[in-house]
Formats: sequence, structure tokens, C-alpha cells
Amino acid sequence: MLVKNEIEAIKRENIEGLYDLIKSHKTNVEITNILENLGYLPKSFNGQMFVDLINHPSNAVRLLAIKNLGKLKNPKYIPCLYSLATTDGVTDIRREAVSALGRMQSAESKELLINLLSDEDPKVVSQAIRGLLLYKGDRSIDEKLKPLVEHENETVSSLISKAYFKKQSVKTPTQPHNESYAFLQNVVVNADVRNVLAHVPNDSLHLTFTSPPYYNAKDYSIYPSYKAYLDFLEEVFSQTLEKTKEGRFLVVNTSPIIIPRVSRAHSSKRYPIPFDLHGILGKMGWEFIDDIVWMKPEASVKNRNGGFMQHRKPLGYKPNAVTEYLMVYRKVTPHLIDWNIKQYDNKTIEESKVLGEYEKTNVWQIDPVYNRSHLAVFPHELCRRVIEYYSFKGDLVFDPFGGSGTLAKSARVLGRKFFLTELDSK
Repeated sequence: MLVKNEIEAIKRENIEGLYDLIKSHKTNVEITNILENLGYLPKSFNGQMFVDLINHPSNAVRLLAIKNLGKLKNPKYIPCLYSLATTDGVTDIRREAVSALGRMQSAESKELLINLLSDEDPKVVSQAIRGLLLYKGDRSIDEKLKPLVEHENETVSSLISKAYFKKQSVKTPTQPHNESYAFLQNVVVNADVRNVLAHVPNDSLHLTFTSPPYYNAKDYSIYPSYKAYLDFLEEVFSQTLEKTKEGRFLVVNTSPIIIPRVSRAHSSKRYPIPFDLHGILGKMGWEFIDDIVWMKPEASVKNRNGGFMQHRKPLGYKPNAVTEYLMVYRKVTPHLIDWNIKQYDNKTIEESKVLGEYEKTNVWQIDPVYNRSHLAVFPHELCRRVIEYYSFKGDLVFDPFGGSGTLAKSARVLGRKFFLTELDSK
């Protein structure tokens, strides 16, 4: 199989030979390899070879043929590209054709991109918007794009909102992004977190990792109702959002819990805490990033299927709950992750890199930890991963439900500062 340098040499020295080369290769892998490595194409390049491939049975070949056709920016291919954008059955093919139309930057392609704004596929609409934003400031284009801020698809509306309605921040953080207040560093406060956060400046926290109290499942977490419990968490995480620096992370460890039945005449009740909490967090300004499953050994959890094991009757199956969720969120921001990283000097970035083996999947197999002083203790390994993956050395790590302080211990070992609140004086 030819390598990129060989393909580049043929393109430079024998353009006709390149046409023949593509025609002579029959396998999808060979054709794809050539199309991927063509690089820059002169305007004189004969695009017919790509047109011949846009009906190829391989989606990968078709996609690359369209991408290369777009490089030529030749208006004569506009009808062909528009046909693909409106009739092809594969979303990625349609989107690539729209992208190629955007590259043309001609009056004809501009009108066709406007037509595509009413397409049913939001990916196609989004790509058409990207092409038309090149003309931002043109009144006729702005009038077409701005109303799409009300588009039912969140990606489309977000594109327009960012392009035309981005709110300029009226406040400037009182400290650099990579720093934290000295009076919050390595501190544990024995009080209700809601009262404590009222005295914490906004934009103070780099990372929050916590496991909220279980709803009425432990003696230390009794609430009058499930709604009251969720309202309490909403208040805590809304305050936490205000105190978190722009674009930084919240990781919440929760799991569904069972409230035992009061008698044999009643059934037990299972509450889906992580799923109910998710909607609350999203509405207040936490952007969902990932779901991580913490898997424990089966021997470490309560046996729920003893009855089913005996009778084997349908409807009575109850699996042993060996998992908890780590739901990962980021404070909503127009900035990409790179912006956050660039707030640190090179030395800090290098020293904070995650070296050696790391967890590549969203299933973390970690044994639980037991402690006489606390019924639900974070394992150090769980804290280590979250702290290393979601913070830099020197960052301030917060746990509003500090418990026995495992997060604080882990933070110090890993060169971070900790800030904990805990209501229980023990």
C-alpha cells in the first residue's frame, strides 16, 4: 500500500498517473488510503475522478470523494454536491456535501445553503449554518440565521446563540483562574454547607467531587419527603455552581436507593436518585459530560435475589446492585476545555499529566471501603482518579458532604488543596 509521500510524489510529477492509480485500485481500503492522503489539490485538478466515486457502495470512499471535491472550490460541482446534500440516505455524507458547498463561497452556493436551513436533519442544518456564518454581518444572511435561535434542536439553537446572542460577562474574576483563596485552602468547616457557601466568593472552586447523603437510607440523612431531599440537593449544587470557576467540573457519586417496605402488605420503594438529579443539574447550568459506572464486587453488596433464586417466577426478579454512578458535569461556558488548560503555566501542566496506566472505559472496578465512623466512605482509588482526571496540581478541590475526609486526604497526596464542609461533628 502506498504511503503519503509516494502519493504526494505521483500527484506532483505525474497527475495523469494519479488518476489511473485510483482507477486501478479496486479494494475500498486501497482507494480510501489514496483519498485520505491527497492533501492540497491545485485548481486544475480533474475532479471528475471524485464525481465517479460519489456513488461508490462504500460510505467511507464516498465521504472522502466529497471532501476532496470540496477542496477544489469549483462552482461546476455545486449541482452535484447539492443533490447529495438533499437526497443521500447517510447523514455524514449529506453533512460533508453541505460542508463542500460552504467552501465554494459563491452566490449560488449561498442560496442553496439558505435552502438547507429548513432541512429535517439538524446535522445538515448545523453545517449549513457554519457555511453561512462566513457571511455574518450581511443583513440578508443575519435575517435568515437569527430566528434559528428558537430552533427546536438544541445544537442548532446553541450555534446561533453563540454567534449572535452571546452574553458578555459583566464581571471579572477577582483572582486568576489557576489560583484559589488562601482562607479556603486545606480547610474543613463543621456546618451546613448552604450556610458556609454563602460566605465563599464566586469563582473559587476548581473541582467538586461528592457523594450526597442517601435519601432516608441512613440515620444521618432523614428528610420529610423525596421532593424535600431533591430540593435540598438543588440548593446545594446551585450554590456550588456559583462558586465554581468557569468551565470547571462537578462529579456526583449517587445510586438508586431502596426504602424498605413498612409491612408485608406493602412493597419497598426504589428511588432513581441519579436520574432525577440529572435533570435538575442540567436546568441550573451544569452541562452533562460523562457517566461513569463504579462497579463493586458482588460479594460486597446486599443480596436482593434470594427469593427469586428459590421460586424463579417471572416479575419477581431483583438483581444485586453492584454499581453506583459518577455523573460528570461541567459549568456551562462558551469556552472549550483548551481554554481552561491554557490558564496554567507549562510547568503545572507537565506536573499534572496523568502518567502510566489509566482507566480507558467508563466502568471503574473498585472495591468499597468500610469505616466504623462513617457508613459510606469514598475509596481512595476513586478519589485519586477523579482528582487526577479533572484537576491540576495546586487546584482547590471541594466536597460539600465531607464525611470522613477521604477526598481531603487524597487531595493532599496528589498536590491539591482541599475544602470540605460536614454537618456531623464526628
